[in-house]
Parts: sequence; structure tokens; C-alpha cells
Amino acid sequence: MPGMIVAPEPIAVEAGARVLMDGGNAIDAAVTCAFVQMIVNPQMCGLGGYALAIVRLAGEPAARTILLDAPALAGSRVRPDMWVDRLIAMNPDGWGYFLTGKVNDVGYQAICTPGVVKGLATLLERWGSIDWAQALEPAIRVADGGFMVDSVLANRWKTRAIYPEASSLLDYILANEEARRIYLTADGRPYDEGMILRNPDYARTLRRLADAGPDDFYHGELAHRITDDIAANDGFVTADDLAEYTLREEPPTIGVYRGYTIVSSQAPHGGPTLIEALNILEGYDLRELGHNSADYIFTAAMAMKAAFADRNRHVGDPAFDAIPIDWLTSKERAAHWRAQIDAGQPIDVAALPGGPPDTTHVSVVDAAGNCVALTHSLGMSSGVITPGLGFMYNNSMINFNPIPGHRNSIAPRKGRTTGMSPTIVYADNRPVLVIGAPGANRIITGVLQVLLNIIDFGMSPAEAVQAPRFDCQGERIVVQNRIPEYVCAEVRERHPVVRAPQSYGAFGLVQVISIDPARGGLRGASDPGGAGMALSVAR
Repeated sequence: MPGMIVAPEPIAVEAGARVLMDGGNAIDAAVTCAFVQMIVNPQMCGLGGYALAIVRLAGEPAARTILLDAPALAGSRVRPDMWVDRLIAMNPDGWGYFLTGKVNDVGYQAICTPGVVKGLATLLERWGSIDWAQALEPAIRVADGGFMVDSVLANRWKTRAIYPEASSLLDYILANEEARRIYLTADGRPYDEGMILRNPDYARTLRRLADAGPDDFYHGELAHRITDDIAANDGFVTADDLAEYTLREEPPTIGVYRGYTIVSSQAPHGGPTLIEALNILEGYDLRELGHNSADYIFTAAMAMKAAFADRNRHVGDPAFDAIPIDWLTSKERAAHWRAQIDAGQPIDVAALPGGPPDTTHVSVVDAAGNCVALTHSLGMSSGVITPGLGFMYNNSMINFNPIPGHRNSIAPRKGRTTGMSPTIVYADNRPVLVIGAPGANRIITGVLQVLLNIIDFGMSPAEAVQAPRFDCQGERIVVQNRIPEYVCAEVRERHPVVRAPQSYGAFGLVQVISIDPARGGLRGASDPGGAGMALSVAR
């Protein structure tokens, strides 16, 4: 069997593919790719972010799939009631909360303790075959030598925020002196497509990590520079938060859909909601309804809505609350929701925001059968760069509810809910799909629809990610602009529908590899809403 890697950033995909060509395994390729993604997609992911991986080691059954979670955790200096008087509203699109002064969004107080360095280092140490410095070398080279800004990144820097209380990617850069120095040209404008962007500071930081080891980020010189800067600017993350940071290694969430075993992320991430929606839809003949027909869109949207109704009431950080995962992912709970949908009864969805849509993902399969689905992120980035270090920190505080007493309220060292849903699908204990996406809560609904497209409708990965998508997490069904208005009009007779301005993208950029369990053949696809690609590699 050949190997394959899929991600939204071509330069990073090629770096991972070269690792496979040189005899590295899927874990090596995923980690190497992730570090290059940090350079070429600098506000989607980075050293100041967080990561979540699902790993299948060659020959292992579904029950032995590994989940490794390196979340962004609120700093020790936060207080549950510190922003009560700042609340404006929840973002109507679900990307966090609007507060006066954007204190939870932009700047030092938006930062949560980063986990990605420890997460990637642990993946490589336990299951990789190359050393730490080898995994960092391609990213160092790209940061030092520079890369050509593509049209997707350039357009992101030109896109304005939809709401006045929100921030554009350029706004984060403008808010920080170091970010302006690195990411604006001499005339004060963002880099445009075709221009070469270099970040030698990032390269030096990566070299420091390569030489001193990943522990330097949490206990060494880098840790001191990070926490001294955050403390000097009244941030919430302390030296003890970094020094005492630990990964989470709970079992993944496992479900069964039409005989396939679905292995995905655990709470507070998107896996339980994905599996609950699949359970609900298992009771319908989706092929009979017809792909993206009015009946299909309504039925799938109501399954999404029901799963999010449960998610918003019951899913949070399991270190702080008991989460009824077995009940949420049970066939009995799915039957309850189908009965309510079939009776035309309304579904009440309590509002709960998801993370920002700006994340990235890599899916990898190697020749031996190792599989990795790795999602990592900065949220939308805080804009903050510690002088001389070159990388941005996350802005994960935006996702916490500023009102105390809720499942997703602020607390020291707490993780907030995310939609991250890296997933491996098995048939007869052999992997057949490796899948994941960026896109906040629309990761869940994007991955859901691509799985339905492949399992129920027999689409290839390319067909599955190209098919028009929709999303329902509350009181409206939002559809990509390619879904015809005459179909929307028919759905609208039963439920509110709004059209998104995007024909592609904005609904989770799904990255998927399918594996033929009999012959071992691989097919992959990167969502055309982004700039990515799938590369097949023969050793």
C-alpha cells in the first residue's frame, strides 16, 4: 500500500510527503507537516496553539485507537466573574462572545496556556521514527528562506470582519507591534499573493526547540521569555501553568453507523456530537430521500440541530463536569430525537458558541497502515507575538462564557468546548477513512456530511468534499450558495433557511483519505474551499 497525506497547505503537504518518501511513518509526516503549517498559515496554527490527534497504529483494531489531546487551558489568574460587566452578546455566527474592549479576543488576556508543542513532541516520541530536530527542520527552512503567499492567505488578510464587535485577521496583526513588524510590508500593508514572506524570528525559536528539546517551551529559556512577557502585559497564563501543563489521554468516543465503527474525539470536542447526529440519521433511508433534496436537507439538518441541542446542554470539560457521553451517543437517545423530528415537534437549542473557524488539519496514512488525523489551531490568534520569538499565541479565551455558573464558564486551567473532530472510520476493524477539518462547530457538520456522502451515497473522497453543504446548529439552516433556491424554498416551508455568500468553503474544510480494505488502495481529497491537496507517496 502506498502512503498519502492531505492538508489545506500545499507546502506543508509536500514536506510531510517527503518524510514518507524517506521512510518515515504517518506520525513523522503529520508532525513535520504540522510545523510547516504553522509557518505558512500563521494565524490558523502555531507554537502558541493547541492540538488534538486520533492515531491508529498498524495492525491495531478500532478499540485500540489512540486519542491525544493537547488543549488550550485558561490561565491560573482568570476569575469566573471577571468579565461579567463586559458582555455585549454572543457572536451571531457562533464564534465566541463579544466583550467590550475585545479583551477575550485580541491581546494578552485572550491567551490560554498552549499545548501543541507538548502534544506534537509526545506523538513523535511515542510513535514516530524520526527525531525531534528532523521534524522541525523543514519548518525552520521555510521560515528562514520564506514562502510565497498564496491567494487564500492574501485574501484572508483583505477580508473585513462581518460585525463591528468582531476582528478580522488583519485586525489581530495591527494590534501588536511585533506582528506588524513581521506581517506587514514596509509600506504598512499585508503581504499580497505572490510576495515572499520570511520570519527569521520564528526560525530561531524553532532552532532553539530543536537544540534544547520541547521541554524548553515549558520549563526552559523559552518558557521564561513567554511567561515574563505575558505577566508584564497582565495576561492570565503563569510560569506554573506552563511548567505543570499535562496532556489529556481519555479514550476516544466510539460509535457505530451502518456497520462502520466511528472513532472520534471526546468531550469537550466535537466527536460525541458527530456520533449522535450519525445515530439519528441511521434510522432514515437517506439514499431514498435523494442527496441534497429538500427532504434530505431537512432531515439531516434536524439531526444536526438535535445533536447540538444535547451538546449545548451537556458537553463541557470533563475535568470540571460529568459528561453523559454514553447517553448522548446511545441508540436510545437517537430514537428519541427521531420520534420528535418525525412528529414535527420543535427542537430547542440553547445557544452556545463554538471556536473560531480558523484552524487547520492533516490526515495521513502510511504504507504500513498507520493512520493519523491531526487537528491543530490558534483559534483566530490573539495577534500577540513575544518580541523576538516570531509566533502568535491563541485567543481561546473568546470561547468561554463570561457569565459564571454555566458548563462552559471561565475557570482556572479549564478547557473550553471546540468542534474539533479528527476521526478514523473502520470496517471489520480495518481503517477505511481518515478524516478531519478546520472550521469551528462546522467541523462537526462538515465531517458528518462527507461521511454520509461516502458511506450512504458511494461518493469518492473528491466527490464527497466537493458536494454542496449546509449547516444547522440552531434556528436556521445555512446553505452554501450552490444549493438551488427552488430546493431552499421547499425546505423553507418547514424550517427557516438562509443562503451563505460562499459557494465553497466556510462549512469546514474537510481533509479525507479513503482506504480500500481489500487492496490497500488510497484515495484522498482536500476541500476545494481551501488551497490544499492530497499527495500519494510510493516508497
